[in-house]
Amino acid sequence: MIRTMLVLSTLFALVLAGCSGSKEKLRMDIDMGSIDVQAIQAELAKLAPVEIKADISTLSEGDRAALDRIIEAARIMDELFFRQVYHHNEEIREQLKSSSDPTAKVALELFTVMYGPYNRMIDDAPFLDVPPKPPGADYYPEDMTREEFLDWIENHPEDKEAFEHTFTLIRRHDEGLAAFSYSRGEAYLKLLNQAARLLEEAAALTDDPTLARYLKSRAMGFRTNDYFQSDVDWMDLAGDLEVVIGPYEVYEDTLFGLKGAFESFVCIVDPVESEKLAVAARYLDEMERNLPIPDEHKNFDRGSSSPIKVVNEIFTSGDTRAGIQTTAFNLPNDERVREAKGSKKVMLKNVAEAKFRKCWIPIVNTVLAPEVLKDVSFDAYFNHVLMHEMSHGLGPGNIVCSDGMKTTVNQTLKELYSTIEECKADVLGVYNTLFLLDKGVLPAELARTTLPSYLGGMFRSVRFGINSAHGGGVMIQFNWMMEKGGFACDAEGRFTIDKEKLIQGVRSLAREVLMIEAEGSYEKAAALIEKYKVMTPEMEQALERLAHVPIDIRPIYEADER
Repeated sequence: MIRTMLVLSTLFALVLAGCSGSKEKLRMDIDMGSIDVQAIQAELAKLAPVEIKADISTLSEGDRAALDRIIEAARIMDELFFRQVYHHNEEIREQLKSSSDPTAKVALELFTVMYGPYNRMIDDAPFLDVPPKPPGADYYPEDMTREEFLDWIENHPEDKEAFEHTFTLIRRHDEGLAAFSYSRGEAYLKLLNQAARLLEEAAALTDDPTLARYLKSRAMGFRTNDYFQSDVDWMDLAGDLEVVIGPYEVYEDTLFGLKGAFESFVCIVDPVESEKLAVAARYLDEMERNLPIPDEHKNFDRGSSSPIKVVNEIFTSGDTRAGIQTTAFNLPNDERVREAKGSKKVMLKNVAEAKFRKCWIPIVNTVLAPEVLKDVSFDAYFNHVLMHEMSHGLGPGNIVCSDGMKTTVNQTLKELYSTIEECKADVLGVYNTLFLLDKGVLPAELARTTLPSYLGGMFRSVRFGINSAHGGGVMIQFNWMMEKGGFACDAEGRFTIDKEKLIQGVRSLAREVLMIEAEGSYEKAAALIEKYKVMTPEMEQALERLAHVPIDIRPIYEADER
């Protein structure tokens, strides 16, 4: 049991008062005269506005009524994530909104897109007059160091579970540190209760019993900080609406990679496309068996359920809407749920199509050699997204370290985990595609288009910044394949591939990252990142040539205008 959840209510109230008081003492005043309007407008131009449409005409009357409540709850995830990003976000937003300076309006637009004053497309560089972004976002005290956190756990081992819990905040208390659950902290309590009520109202309206069960258990999770049952219930969703809402990914916590960020996906299922892709899920055990690592490191303990859904987005919020947009996801992240039920892969088709049209095609037309360019395709791009998400569910999860301690890959790799895991999923996405092609499971056309499309997609991801988990993971792959001769740059600065060397490079990198995870080796992860997550002249030149191409899309949903 998490120790801080047992604190007496009177003491807890005093602690919370102390936590909230620190905000008032440390006011952040923005110098409007320092705002570079042209630079901000240039950053906004990198995100192409796109209307993301989804046909909801087939929804039942009950599901439509429930949808309105779900979207209201999703808006609350927006505000919760906004608070998680930066300690001073609320006061900065108020200053920008209330200012009569015309530059403030421009700054507010980018501030809203980025969920704070830090540019997610340029490695969180500040675009307002603020200090560098705290690596722990607002999950930890702004002035807390890694060493202070680790020393506290070493000296207070009874606090280890609470401090490393995905859904706790670390705050200063009585000249020390303390952990507070999301569901009881003053910062989130009121909003989570509002979201819980909305989900319960939606559960009473929907015609889908599986959705009703998930919404009710997720509402309970908001109140108790225990999301296990609702994650299990989410795996069993079987209706027309696909809904994810709550704290999930840990990318925002670059200090330790432990704390979950609030987000939501509200989608409608495409049953025809879902059935086309579901065939790949039947080969999960064979893909695990085929991993290029010793058998003792392979993971056959995860649940066998691995549904694949192709959906169209109706609305998103929070972490997933900040900056670069998500194309697909693989959840839940809780290893207990994965062992009990498996994981679900959700493909966002209307988002993928928008990205392919607005960003992907202009990129590959610029940087790929003609002999490679002729073989890229949307189907290969979309298939790699699918196999990337499926590969998140393969390989080591719960592990035993060399000292006999039982733990998870996430906990041992700490802040390096997200980059290593994204690298793993990407390279295994190709590795597993080639495996399924050999078995005749996937369309034969992908044998021609997979490797060229893999190369083409790298330039889009690196443009997100190599200090992002996805961009960093791709930079490792790019440099590894360049070193192995799988990629090459011709005299005109366009990129080519050597098929055989690339396949060998995919296999060797897959083994490298899988063994890092299997061993839980923080040192080897750090060494791989230090050597390969570096910007090279070839990549820099390619990115310069792509300056005219939007980096990503800026979604506009019908629900935004409600």
